[in-house]
Amino acid sequence: MMNRRTLLKLLGGLSTLPLLPEVTLASTADKRVILLELAGANDGLNTIAPYKDDRYHELRPTIGLKKNAVIELDDIFGFNSALEELMPVWESGEAAVVHGLGYPNPNRSHFKSIALWETGSDGNQLRRDGWITHDIEHAYALSEVDAHGISLGGGIDIFNSPGGNWLSMKTAGQFLDRTLNTPTENNQQQNKMMNLLLDRAATLNASVEQIAKRVDTNPHPVKPVGGGPFNAQIAHVINLINAGVDTPLFKITLTGFDTHENQPNRHANLLKQLAKGVARLQTELSKTDNWNNTVVMSYSEFGRRAAQNKSNGTDHGTAAAHMIFGGSVRGGFHGQHPDLGQLVNNDLQHTLDYRALYSSIINDWLKLPSNTFADYQAKELNGLFS
Repeated sequence: MMNRRTLLKLLGGLSTLPLLPEVTLASTADKRVILLELAGANDGLNTIAPYKDDRYHELRPTIGLKKNAVIELDDIFGFNSALEELMPVWESGEAAVVHGLGYPNPNRSHFKSIALWETGSDGNQLRRDGWITHDIEHAYALSEVDAHGISLGGGIDIFNSPGGNWLSMKTAGQFLDRTLNTPTENNQQQNKMMNLLLDRAATLNASVEQIAKRVDTNPHPVKPVGGGPFNAQIAHVINLINAGVDTPLFKITLTGFDTHENQPNRHANLLKQLAKGVARLQTELSKTDNWNNTVVMSYSEFGRRAAQNKSNGTDHGTAAAHMIFGGSVRGGFHGQHPDLGQLVNNDLQHTLDYRALYSSIINDWLKLPSNTFADYQAKELNGLFS
């Protein structure tokens, strides 16, 4: 019988132990996506503000951004001035704003709504697995990538799957000491499921060892600039990419966007971190010719209410704009901004199903042979990637 300590080590050393047979349909990944979660529900209206719309200021008399607090992007919209470090990315045409993303019958629970976004569901139906896991697993063989996806910010629900090789590591350095000792044959429980578990643990063990070797010999290591977990994640994902770790998906997380009270300063500090992180990704990955093969996609459980609340903040809402970055992104605005004069229960009405963006990522960027979100393809996103 396997002893309890060894089993816990196997289960705890890696976040997911896949139980499906290996697939063998494609070669190694040559494009990647960095999924950027803005946890807590980012306020899209004060991120990309329609600051010349009088209705915006009527809804937000004290927290609405005035002209001196925005960076003008066109005749209507401006970035929150906290995003100043993002302007070189925007001006290079490598930043896109997708307006009005949401889904039918929205849910305002953090837990439930993020589960919908991460599985590609809505208020009418619920999927079980991560929205992209099936397509990635069937496009890239276990033996041909170091991992199908790596989460650096904690949490791996977006990679939920009964198969594949999905890792959760908070720092790139953890890959240097997370290898496992495979139990001897005499200690293995003679049980089919346990043996399958051990086989998959061995597969993940080999994956971690390979990643550790790459990280250890990274020719272009960088260190975090500034403190905090998000700056560390940015440095770690740069190091993993520059080390040649072969995976099509990374996930990083910036927390703190549940701004019910005293929003202006709190939100500005978060947006400064976001801008600094994305700007650094562009700078460092461009040095190693990896920026053109990388797309960064923000997502969040929902937006905020259109009107401010009595605590100088905003409450849980529905639709919001999200941002896409990358050397192959065709920058600018995509989609239609929700009409501030057509609110429903003080909420923005979504103008584009967020799964249209998922379809674009899968089919237009990664070029995977998938029809998972074919019903949501939208002309508004045609030409999002060059």
